[in-house]
Amino acid sequence: MFLRHKIRRKDGKEHRAWSVVENRRVEGGRVVQRQVLYLGEINDSQRAAWSRAVEVFDDAGQSTQIALFPEDRAAPVLDCDVVSIRLSGMRLRRPRQWGACWLAMVLWDQLRLDAFWRKALPPSREGTSWLNILKTLASYQLISPGSEWRLHRQWFEQSAMGDLLGEDFAFVQPNNLYRCLDKLTQHKKDLFTFLRDRWKDLFQADFEVLLYDLTSTYFECDPPEEGKRKFGYSRDKRSDCVQVVIALIPGSSPGTTPDGLPLAYEVMDGNTSDKTTLKAFLAEIETQYGAGKRTWAMDRGIPTEEVLAQMRGSSTPIHYLAGTPRGRLTKLEKALATKPWENVRESVRVELIEDGEETYVLAREPTPGARRNRQCAGAACAS
Repeated sequence: MFLRHKIRRKDGKEHRAWSVVENRRVEGGRVVQRQVLYLGEINDSQRAAWSRAVEVFDDAGQSTQIALFPEDRAAPVLDCDVVSIRLSGMRLRRPRQWGACWLAMVLWDQLRLDAFWRKALPPSREGTSWLNILKTLASYQLISPGSEWRLHRQWFEQSAMGDLLGEDFAFVQPNNLYRCLDKLTQHKKDLFTFLRDRWKDLFQADFEVLLYDLTSTYFECDPPEEGKRKFGYSRDKRSDCVQVVIALIPGSSPGTTPDGLPLAYEVMDGNTSDKTTLKAFLAEIETQYGAGKRTWAMDRGIPTEEVLAQMRGSSTPIHYLAGTPRGRLTKLEKALATKPWENVRESVRVELIEDGEETYVLAREPTPGARRNRQCAGAACAS
């Protein structure tokens, strides 16, 4: 940092306005100056005091104590340098979020993502750093999720990503952001394998419990002539809009709540039926992560009897916990009525019924003040 002045002539007089500025290196190795603090007109003694203060702030080897006092107040006699501040001339300019951006980069380094993406995303011939754009996109979605347009118009200037990466505003143009996202698709499976191994190394995590679920997102636009956006069953009650279906598998460590780290995901046509997706995902997980002893948890509308039979007959045990169809619950009603409740937790009781290779579980969670208890039922493959 250093002092810089600008000269303005008015009514035949020369006025010098002083500012504290800093040098910033931007794309292409250029250095630009950024105003840190506007001081206004100051006399020679004030200028000398500010020069000493700036030297203190820049000194990395030794620390020197100084005292700051408003200009309109008499400063006491102290053993350290005193700097008078004109409070009326102080302005807060371009405040930025620093801590969260810095922490996002620390997490990025802990995952060693540079080692993966540096080869996959080399700079363009024009010098565009796709790796830095990806770091910005990832940090943005971690800190303040939103659209790429919002990142370009608002968030980047309010964050310290440019300072941390040595980039300027030009590199987050919308076209660069969208083009970077297009480049990631071909590396999806390799990235999930890399993250899975890194997560396992960091936390000694297992992947015995897999949660499988489906969701959808719709688009308020005319149906395209081709692509995955199609009319289908809308979970958002927007049957008038085209949509895509998203299948997601977050993993959890045994005995813990799900951490939410996705092991795999797939974007499918908007008219895809839920029950047609599981078979392909079972094969995909086994191909990518190898065969292993796993338990799948899913809603009642996802598995078919054919797929469940395939899971039970697998050479490597594949257990599952799935919602039981309502029609089958009616057949089990009499048997459940004669079974005693077992306490598995302080506020959860269950009933178990063995039926061949499957165990049916009726769970009951008393809710204080409610008119009736919450109940659910599932079928689990026997061990």
